[in-house]
Amino acid sequence: MNFGEQSQRMTTETKQQTRIYVQTAAAVCEDKKGVDTRILELDPIDSGLSDFFLITSATNDRQAIAIADEIEDRLKKNFGVFPNAVEGRRQGQWILLDYVDFVVHVFLADRRAFYDIERLRKSARPLTPAEFDAELKAELAARTVAARQKAAAKPEPAKAAPSPKPKKAVMKKAVKSAARKSKTVRPAAKKPAAKKKVAGKKAQKPAIRKATTKKSAAKKASPRKPAPKKKKR
Repeated sequence: MNFGEQSQRMTTETKQQTRIYVQTAAAVCEDKKGVDTRILELDPIDSGLSDFFLITSATNDRQAIAIADEIEDRLKKNFGVFPNAVEGRRQGQWILLDYVDFVVHVFLADRRAFYDIERLRKSARPLTPAEFDAELKAELAARTVAARQKAAAKPEPAKAAPSPKPKKAVMKKAVKSAARKSKTVRPAAKKPAAKKKVAGKKAQKPAIRKATTKKSAAKKASPRKPAPKKKKR
């Protein structure tokens, strides 16, 4: 995407977002019983910095202030957008909320007739809130379809072939698997059978030794008899 296409896309997205802000403000005018609400889409040559004017009428100054306050509060809560300047709030006869890309005018009926902004902006295209809402929905739908077609037209990236594993890694893996198999196949060691007879013989040996020691001790204790003397002939 070159610089021209990128800037055009950014301009389109900004203008679409501005339309959403204007739609929200127009919905507030309808909720607060604003009279003869109109949206002027200004001519780019004649508009200067702003793209839209939102104009509505109130029957008294309290209603005008309530409409302006609700527009400012809803745009702040829903989108984090604040007006660049606010004028006429104290008098409530003509309240102006300047959001740069669009300007909201809340008039008393006689003040609106006196200044007649719609007549001064002859090159602007007037729209009702319902017409503006229908155009915005159609634009969003067309943009969604274009985005889907663009995504479908993109070729899928080719999957990279798996890289062959080095021989050393394969050998190590084979050795590990063989070691695991030998551990699993190795039979359980048999317990040695208890030798009852041997244990019995070992138990009898001390008794025999004791008997022999007693006999030897008796021999030592008994005095030896002198050998008989041989008679001389």
